[in-house]
Amino acid sequence: MFIDYNFKEGNIMKFAHLADTHLGYRQFGLLDREKDFYEVFEKTIDKIIEEKVDFVIHSGDLFETAKPSPVTLLVFQKALLKLKGAGIPMYAIAGNHDTTLRKGTIPPQVLFKKFGLKVISLINTDYIEGEDIFIGGIPYIPKSQNNLLKDRLKNLSKKAEGHSKKILVLHQGIDKYLPFEYELEIGDIPNNFDYYAFGHVHNYIKEPFNEGFLVYPGSMDIWKSNEIMDYRKNGKGFCIVDLDAPNHPIKRVKIDIPREFISKTIDSSNLTHEILNIKSMIKDLKNKPILNLTIKNSKLSNSDIYDLINSELGDLCLLIRPIFKSNDTLSDKEIDISEIDSLEPKTLLNEHLKSFENQDISNLAIDLYENLSKDNIEESEKLIESFYNDYFEEINVSEEDITDAGENNEQTELKEFDNDIQ
Repeated sequence: MFIDYNFKEGNIMKFAHLADTHLGYRQFGLLDREKDFYEVFEKTIDKIIEEKVDFVIHSGDLFETAKPSPVTLLVFQKALLKLKGAGIPMYAIAGNHDTTLRKGTIPPQVLFKKFGLKVISLINTDYIEGEDIFIGGIPYIPKSQNNLLKDRLKNLSKKAEGHSKKILVLHQGIDKYLPFEYELEIGDIPNNFDYYAFGHVHNYIKEPFNEGFLVYPGSMDIWKSNEIMDYRKNGKGFCIVDLDAPNHPIKRVKIDIPREFISKTIDSSNLTHEILNIKSMIKDLKNKPILNLTIKNSKLSNSDIYDLINSELGDLCLLIRPIFKSNDTLSDKEIDISEIDSLEPKTLLNEHLKSFENQDISNLAIDLYENLSKDNIEESEKLIESFYNDYFEEINVSEEDITDAGENNEQTELKEFDNDIQ
């Protein structure tokens, strides 16, 4: 476990900060991967209780979708009740995955208010915890509503004035960390908070910001393959912050993910030897890994190579994902273009999509790109159908509509929901 700072014994008012748990995510369409996300979340909750924190902040994307399955809801309910039994409240905002920008809709987090979850919403923007700790936040707002987001931030900044300890909770991308997909510029963020509890970026980021710290704890498991490099450097996990200690020290707590993502480049001219090396590497792993293979110098047909690899390694891996490179596309000194943002296909596509000025259309295009590149035709058709059904309601959503949805429709929905379950 990597630790940034050590805590003094006897301190109170420390909290856990986590984000992007994406409960219910069935990566690659595999039930095992959905269970992996549940497992790492459950281990995280146990570790948080062990650390004896005073409260928990979840900075969005608690769920993979705005309509989680019953199993997903049950997993979170059990975790929340476990925290409640330990006397630890949780504060949470909705992220872009677990919210829908339509009038009258509410995020699934609201279902758990009666179980003790303190939802930070457009209505309940802030809470006071313990010794005058101000916890304020805003659920995810898309870039198209940037002015609304900045106005809300100014209001929160004013409300925080006069409190001794102030925490800002957001699920937004910042231009410094997501140069092509951000909703906020670094200068838009208020400067009078002690801790900035962000979500949305899946890599671990911790930087001084004004008199405090700006932190993305990262996702709890590998949600996309481009997170592997950061995972190897920083691991996956959450943060614990001590508000009573000088400079509010941060402890980074790593949580072991259930299975490994292994990336290997192999030479097909020496395929038997390469396969034996991989077998030796993975045979003692507790759980079957995800194996990303780049195969160069292929003289046999791609299908023949894949059949051989699958016959030798298929039973040892949960999934094998091969990429074939010919001699003229891969030099001996291979360049990893995934590190060069401007060359990444997803980044280039995002740049072209900016002309639409509609994040929903951009998200649809990216999702279709990722699914079609993996031949997930059925999933792509579902995405298109879902988007078509929602589009004509969402396309005319304005700043006023979002405000009305938050302050009128959502309030009515909440009252009805409270009456139903009382």
